[in-house]
Amino acid sequence: MAISLFDLFKVGIGPSSSHTVGPMIAANQFAHQIQNLNLESKVSRLKIDLYGSLGATGKGHGTGVAVLMGLEGELPELIDPSGVNERVAAIEASSKLNLLAQYPISINVSADLIYHRIDRLDFHANGMVLVAFDEQGNTLHQATFYSVGGGFIVQEDEHGNVELVEDTTRLPYEFHSAEELIKLCRDNDKTIAQIMMENEKYWRTEEEIKQGILSIWSVMKSCVQEGIRHEGILPGGLKVKRRAASLYRDLTSKTRMDMITPSLGAMDWVNLYALAVNEENAGGGRVVTAPTNGAAGIIPAVLHYYWEFCPRSCEEGVIDFFLTAAAIGLLFKENASISGAEVGCQGEVGSACAMAAAGLAAATGGSPEQIENAAEIGMEHNLGLTCDPIGGLVQVPCIERNAMGSIKAINSASMALRGDGTHYVSLDKVIRTMRDTGRDMNDKYKETSRGGLAVNVIEC
Repeated sequence: MAISLFDLFKVGIGPSSSHTVGPMIAANQFAHQIQNLNLESKVSRLKIDLYGSLGATGKGHGTGVAVLMGLEGELPELIDPSGVNERVAAIEASSKLNLLAQYPISINVSADLIYHRIDRLDFHANGMVLVAFDEQGNTLHQATFYSVGGGFIVQEDEHGNVELVEDTTRLPYEFHSAEELIKLCRDNDKTIAQIMMENEKYWRTEEEIKQGILSIWSVMKSCVQEGIRHEGILPGGLKVKRRAASLYRDLTSKTRMDMITPSLGAMDWVNLYALAVNEENAGGGRVVTAPTNGAAGIIPAVLHYYWEFCPRSCEEGVIDFFLTAAAIGLLFKENASISGAEVGCQGEVGSACAMAAAGLAAATGGSPEQIENAAEIGMEHNLGLTCDPIGGLVQVPCIERNAMGSIKAINSASMALRGDGTHYVSLDKVIRTMRDTGRDMNDKYKETSRGGLAVNVIEC
């Protein structure tokens, strides 16, 4: 399976890659399918059914909003988040949307956008069916999509099958396990970042890759600054207060000597970076899936830690960080899952923690063996982590969970760099364990808000 770094790290909007980014892309594709079939002038009404986790927590995750924007032709990396609420309100008030921003189509949002809280489709927990009707109520076009995590989507064929076509792409350095990756590094005397760079050059030039990575880093830095700038209450009804702005004021009012004791110093800043990103995500702002929106704060927070607190930090280190983190992310994507609806939050925060730990170890000079160890530690101590968002919102416990995951990632890298890379449990075994744990996990703990904190905390 050939996946690029730029498939894992995508610019989008909050609050969820599987519930917002994926459905917006799917709806956009559906709209273009209608156009390609020359049906746009015949469509009178649209209907969308959301199943599984999309149905159970889609309202809190902004799935309906994302679908409406996708139908109007928007894509996550290009949409202006600031105007979304006004546009959705106009659609709801008029019962009309502009398909691909050109063709007025009727849609009664309350009746035609249906959240099936219990039912799910067979292939994946995040399923959605879109149907276009003519004036007589006849079906003109229908499509079923699945949002499989991290903004990735797949579509059923006309026979109701999801055929995953074997990827025949042959990259210079193929690997499907951490063991294979480490062997490639040894045999070719290359770092993990260098192996990934050679593979990425299949799609882009080295200069394009570096500029693309630095562009993603720029979006992450902007997200932190936006999170620090915004104050108030997050949307959704839980009345969760944004904390990043006040924490920033508190930290900048102190000297570094003030923070030696009893504060954790640099860790306070890491908490700030993670909280800022995930508050922006919860508010529907622009973020980078890393590898998902629900875990979007961990890699930016650890990167900021590298940039601000690690001696000799530089852009080349940032590039190595991303390339290495992507290599680890690909292993989770291929051999387990990065979808909270499929394996719980261990697939999101756990994967991001492992990726960030590996990236930090690489940027600070770790060997391939130490990097693999850092990733293994990062995931091992997130095994079994459930996804139980209160009210179906990516707020509690998600925002603080990113801060905790960031601290874990830094500590994982530190522990690995203190060793020689040899350790008892391999990353491959931890990934396999995460996959098996996710399969065994009860569905109520997998982004449905029907278990854990979601039912044991009274909503006010």
